[in-house]
Amino acid sequence: MVAAMDEQTISKGRGRLILAATVLGSSLAFIDGSVVNVALPTIRQALNARPEEIQWIVNAYLLLLGSLVLIGGSAGDRWGRRKVFVVGVILFALASLACALAPTIGWLIAARALQGIAAALVVPASLAILGAAFDEERRGPMIGAWAGFGAVTAALGPVLGGWLVDAVSWRAVFLINLPIAAVTVWLTLRAVPESRDPDVQHLDWRGAILAAAGLGALTWGLTAAGERGWTSPAVWSTIVAGAAILVGFVVLQGREAHPMMPLSLYRSPTFSGANLLTLALYFGLTGAMFFLPYELIAKHGYKAAEAGATLLPLSAVMGTLSGVAGRIANKVGARAMLTVGPITAGIGFGLLGMPWIASGFWTGVLPGLLVLALGMTISVAPLTSTVMAAVPSSHSGVASGINNAVARIAGLLAVAVLGLIYFAPGGGGYPWVMGISAVAAIVAGLVGAATIRTGARDRRPAPGPASAG
Repeated sequence: MVAAMDEQTISKGRGRLILAATVLGSSLAFIDGSVVNVALPTIRQALNARPEEIQWIVNAYLLLLGSLVLIGGSAGDRWGRRKVFVVGVILFALASLACALAPTIGWLIAARALQGIAAALVVPASLAILGAAFDEERRGPMIGAWAGFGAVTAALGPVLGGWLVDAVSWRAVFLINLPIAAVTVWLTLRAVPESRDPDVQHLDWRGAILAAAGLGALTWGLTAAGERGWTSPAVWSTIVAGAAILVGFVVLQGREAHPMMPLSLYRSPTFSGANLLTLALYFGLTGAMFFLPYELIAKHGYKAAEAGATLLPLSAVMGTLSGVAGRIANKVGARAMLTVGPITAGIGFGLLGMPWIASGFWTGVLPGLLVLALGMTISVAPLTSTVMAAVPSSHSGVASGINNAVARIAGLLAVAVLGLIYFAPGGGGYPWVMGISAVAAIVAGLVGAATIRTGARDRRPAPGPASAG
């Protein structure tokens, strides 16, 4: 591993500029992961899009981000984190301009896929830059600040996006990325030092291609089932092909000398359980956060800005109480937190699916959001630390990357699967969507109770070179 740069070369002023650059760059990905949701009803009308095309506006982004984020991190280690970060930010800006200029829904979906590729370069590089630029004493506070500012930008994104949709146009949601990207590139070139890992000489391109192809085929099949029906040969053949490609991906990872997803990590019961928990919990969360704003705008007369603002309590509670949750986790153990938290979030999803959401924000939406926020706060704080503590320290970076990819893939599957229910004929799918999200979260809590070991102490290295260190 490359050691952090000499601390004397990073003054406090320069350190703040480095933090600002990484926060602004990663905020592009965080904002676009949520802000677009509030614009979807308007985009559907403006571009005369079908329901499955609306789903692909989100899925194209999540698909490429989720399947490429691991190799994106390796690319930064191989060719230079600053270089890859700048390339990713510029590519994201160009893709955002293409989104804003999209004359058709197909153009918009393709540009969103390009945004996903760019985000897969930016997100891991932003954290790697902080890790390489600061020593251990300053690294923790900097990463904490990065996460805190990221939460704030993700919270403000839907509000800003909703206001832009109402006051200007849905296209402005993408144009706002251009000045942010310009400032990010300027700060990065001025303040961020270059760093790389000389031990990384090879990238697992075959694994990345198989992961993207398998997930893409599976997602297309699930999404197309809503229009073509489950009896369509194209739907079933594509789903089967996607599953077969993903099996091939797993087999390849077991044989690859430098795999993007080392299978030896899954010999840890806690690591496997935490990722299964992440898959179920973020399936419910992404599905709920995708369809709640859509439902409020399309069925209950909310403006886009109002629908975006309804999500503020979720981020406010998580931002305020995450530190407290982390301290409690140190006392009671991760297993208790990762059992109670997801189950509490499941209750929140259930409340948001009740008929009383039509009674208005304060009595219909806010109670469920607060319960959901409490559950996610209890869950998120210990989840990342559990994942990283469950494997040898030499693999902590890739373990965190795998968990991030699992969360993105969970969202991808949620939009595809739950979209079949929400957009089904009859228009009564919303309560079922929230009910399934609730069940998924409760299952996540049960997985936590069954697999997570208090303190995540099962660091038993698997035999062989992959687990050395």
